[in-house]
Formats: sequence, C-alpha cells, structure tokens
Amino acid sequence: MIALKPAKGHLLVAEPTIIGDVAFNRSVVLLANHSETGSVGFILNKVLDFTLKDLIPELQVTFKIYNGGPVEQDNLYFIHKVPELIPDSIEIASGIYWGGNFEAVKELIAKDLLQESQIKFFLGYSGWDANQLNAELDSHSWIVTTNEDQTNLIERPYNSFWKDKMLQLGGEYLLWCNAPENPSYN
Repeated sequence: MIALKPAKGHLLVAEPTIIGDVAFNRSVVLLANHSETGSVGFILNKVLDFTLKDLIPELQVTFKIYNGGPVEQDNLYFIHKVPELIPDSIEIASGIYWGGNFEAVKELIAKDLLQESQIKFFLGYSGWDANQLNAELDSHSWIVTTNEDQTNLIERPYNSFWKDKMLQLGGEYLLWCNAPENPSYN
C-alpha cells in the first residue's frame, strides 16, 4: 500500500489500537483544510446525544450533531453539498463544502428546503499545528485515504464507517473489523 500524503479532502482513519486516544479512537476525519501552517478537519463518525433543535430551538428538526473534534466544542460547524443554496461556502473537494452563511442555512431548514442528507453539523473541530499532523502520521496514529464516497460522505452511515475503512484497507487491518471497541468486552 502506497502511503498518501495528507491533503484537503482526504480522510484520516485512526489506526487501530487497544489503548487509544479517547477523542480520536476509531475516528474517520475529513480534512477540510491542510497546509504548511496546519490542518483542520471534522470527525465524521462520532454522533452526539442531541440534535439541532436542542441547540437551536427555533429549528424544529432532529438533524444529528457530531463531535467534530476536541477544539472549540462550543461552536457549531457544518459541511454540505449544496453551495448553490448556501452563500460563502468553501469547497473542500469532490463536491463537499465547508461553512457558509448560517442565516441562510437556518432559513432553508425552517422552510424544509435543506435535508439532513445534504448537510452535517459538528460541535468542535479537529486541528493540528504546522508539523503536528506529520508527527502523528510518523508515529502511525493515522492512515491517510482518499474520499471514495465523494458527496455521499454526508449521508454515509456513521456507525460502521471506521470498520468499513478497516475492511477496505485489508491485510492486517481485517483483524480489527470485529474487535470490540473496549477490550474488556472481549
């Protein structure tokens, strides 16, 4: 397997481990930005126990909220695939966009013109300083993969995402597909 370099739009898949980082254990992270000054991403598969209407009561929708990462967890972020509806969006890659005009998002949701299959919300984000991500890659904390799901990334089932990535990687990673997240459950 040829090791990919991290790039905007790539995925970071947490390396399997028995004793892992609580924040990133079995995570799949979308890199929304990557440069020599640092990286920003969102954990795609860690759903939280509340919905959008819990955070913004005037929006009576039960869109899931995900833990985007350990940085600024009191801020709401989003990715989407409808830049024609959300002004000021920034393209990440492959038809996936980051942010944009949040007032427009609220209005679209209120008018039922934006569906959960088109947008994904996060509390917090994952961030790395200039060489921090490279150091984590050197220590085998992450595997860099391309986003094969393209725009379907938003509606992809979160609960099997990491396991599916282990299956795709094959080889030594196949062992981890059915291992319990908590080794004491074994």
